[in-house]
Amino acid sequence: MRQGENKMQIRASQKEDITAIMRIYEKARAFMDQTGNPTQWGDGYPQQDLIEEDLQQGHSYVCEENGKIVGTFTLIFGEDPTYQIIEKGAWHSQQPYGAIHRVASDGTAKGVAGACFDFCKEKADYLRIDTHADNRPMQAAVLRYGFRQCGIIYTRDGSPRIAYDYLVK
Repeated sequence: MRQGENKMQIRASQKEDITAIMRIYEKARAFMDQTGNPTQWGDGYPQQDLIEEDLQQGHSYVCEENGKIVGTFTLIFGEDPTYQIIEKGAWHSQQPYGAIHRVASDGTAKGVAGACFDFCKEKADYLRIDTHADNRPMQAAVLRYGFRQCGIIYTRDGSPRIAYDYLVK
């Protein structure tokens, strides 16, 4: 499937979606563990209270295929504190951006990341995302979509992440 041709539907998350969202994150953590990335979302991250906060603030989205929730992510507009300092590189733009976080799939559908990126691209001309150095599948997905590597940022707990951005042309 080419970029922009996803059959997945994306909608804002609803309170009744929280159980399905938490199940997706559980499956994503297991997948990360099996693919050599056991620490990025260790200790049950993201916790349900964070997901509920994302939902209340209108940042949480789900990907549905054939009426089933198969993926989730957040899209947050405004200055992300973890993106204020970048090392070993630089952002490609300083314009306002949407930050994509917590992209996850339950593993039953192909194209969750692409559907997420297509959706976000329609909402913002400039996007930023980061991932753990051990998260090879996400690194491949962002590069395949056209994000450019920018440098290293640090999460709230001080963990390094590879940062990417995408400027819609």
